[in-house]
Amino acid sequence: MRALVSVFDKENIVEFAKSLRQLDWEIVSTGGTYNKLKESGVDVVSIEEITEFPEILDGRVKTLNPKIHAGILYKRDNENHKKTMDKLNLKSFDMIVCNLYPFEKTLKQTDDESKIIEMIDIGGPSMLRAAAKNFKDVIVVTDKNDYDTIIEKLKDKSIDLSYKKELAKKVFETTFNYDKLIFEYFNRENDNEFKDNLVYDFKKQNDLRYGENPHQKAAFYINENLDEKYLANIKKLHGKEISYNNLVDLNAAVKYVKYFDECATVAIKHRNPCGIAIGENPYDSYMKAYECDSESIFGGIVAFNRQVDAKAATEMSKIFLEIIVAPSFTDEAFEILSKKKNIRLIQIDNLCEMENPKYQINEVLNGIVIQEHDNTFIDENELEVVTKRKPTEKEMKDLKFAFLCVKAAASNGIVSAKDGATLGIGQGQTKRSWAVEEALDRAGDKIKGAVIASDAFFFKDTMELLKEYGVKAVIQPGGSIHDKEVIEYGNENDISVVFTHVRHFRHA
Repeated sequence: MRALVSVFDKENIVEFAKSLRQLDWEIVSTGGTYNKLKESGVDVVSIEEITEFPEILDGRVKTLNPKIHAGILYKRDNENHKKTMDKLNLKSFDMIVCNLYPFEKTLKQTDDESKIIEMIDIGGPSMLRAAAKNFKDVIVVTDKNDYDTIIEKLKDKSIDLSYKKELAKKVFETTFNYDKLIFEYFNRENDNEFKDNLVYDFKKQNDLRYGENPHQKAAFYINENLDEKYLANIKKLHGKEISYNNLVDLNAAVKYVKYFDECATVAIKHRNPCGIAIGENPYDSYMKAYECDSESIFGGIVAFNRQVDAKAATEMSKIFLEIIVAPSFTDEAFEILSKKKNIRLIQIDNLCEMENPKYQINEVLNGIVIQEHDNTFIDENELEVVTKRKPTEKEMKDLKFAFLCVKAAASNGIVSAKDGATLGIGQGQTKRSWAVEEALDRAGDKIKGAVIASDAFFFKDTMELLKEYGVKAVIQPGGSIHDKEVIEYGNENDISVVFTHVRHFRHA
């Protein structure tokens, strides 16, 4: 039996080769691997003795030879193949042991294209694919974690066809992912923002207990191609495993709390905000967010963009929360919150530095749609007061805050706000006036002096609701054929209307 051993990652290869020799396998090897085995006392044959041709072009050509590939692809049960091998005095290879040049690692270490290109392996994938194609006759090994298992199976003669096929499958998974990385590298310079071919490299992190409902299976995959600037350094400090719904809500909470430069708190329930506020400190912003909807926050997720301290932790410990996420927790805060067994405490130390992802993917009939994330914010130069009544300085500050908050609401989305806190959030309604009514009603007695933000343009009926509740300022995108009617109504009823010229629909 004969094995060809050619590996870039040489961890445990000496021990593996010695074990093969003890089982009377002949070992053929290349370049650095040959030297490593020879120096370690392994009886090994240089590939040049087989090919009768030297390695050339700085090692770019060494295994690309008919004597190598014939030995790999030779079908033992094919008489014509057997006659050809005998006629040309060729010998078979019964095992190929190979791992590839570290292209991905090199990408992360340098921008030098010449170094990156040199890490595109040619001979390795060729040998692996050939051996995997002929898996009935050849054992193919590309994962060093399989070394011990293979030796044990060789010893007890339990390497059967199904195991060989599993090893072959691992090869094609390896070369598939390898080629994806190379393609994506060359595709980076594609000027078309939405490329003809998409490459996403997702690796399973873990199975989840279930999906949105107990009858749905689910798993969590991480995007291994994600640029570091979008990568969250997630650490679960306390609590049980995170569920499917938790992950979806956690994503929303982190994305929304990053909207704010000030100390902010965002409370999420079923992916939608139930309270958003800014404050002097985490306790202050949490209490204001809590007061927006003290019922819905129960069992929700709360996100902070500042370190959670003991005062905020003490207040949060009074109710049941699924997750609290923050850049960090003081020792006292962690001690207070970790006494609650079912709560998850999540630290994302780069929460404020990481960027929200550039693209958003949603499944539709027959495929997916991709769009840029709504990472656009108010442009001060674009703000336009279109009514005679101008907002007061305080109203304008609240209007800007409210318009940030309405980005997080599901369309149709309406936010009533005052003093850096949401008072009521109307969202997900099919009729805009219904969302307005919700935002106004939920504000209750606090509506006096509050402002309203809308994710899309207003109509006269929604303006009438503002008059009914005594609201004197609204911020909205504008751009409707009914803008003139809305402006006239504002002028007649002393209501300030501010146009942003930016719409913030969120349908998923």
